[in-house]
Amino acid sequence: MQSARCRTVGVKQTLKAVERGQATVVFIARDAEERVTRDLVRACQQAGVEIVYTDSMARLGRACGIEVGASAAAIVEA
Repeated sequence: MQSARCRTVGVKQTLKAVERGQATVVFIARDAEERVTRDLVRACQQAGVEIVYTDSMARLGRACGIEVGASAAAIVEA
C-alpha cells in the first residue's frame, strides 16, 4: 500500500474516490465502527469495487505509511 503511487486514506476520501469511479481496490479495517464504514461498503458493492478487509485500523494505518490508525483506504487510478 505504501508503494502505491495513487491512494486515498480515510473513509471520506475513499468514498469520494469510489463515487468518482477512481478506486480499484478498497481496504477496510475490521475493527472500524460499522456506522463509519457502512456507506463506503454500500458504495463499493454498487460500483463493483473489490473490498479487502484488514485486521485492524493500526495495521492499515501502518500499511498506508501514517502513524495513526485508518478505517479505510483505497488504491486509485491516476
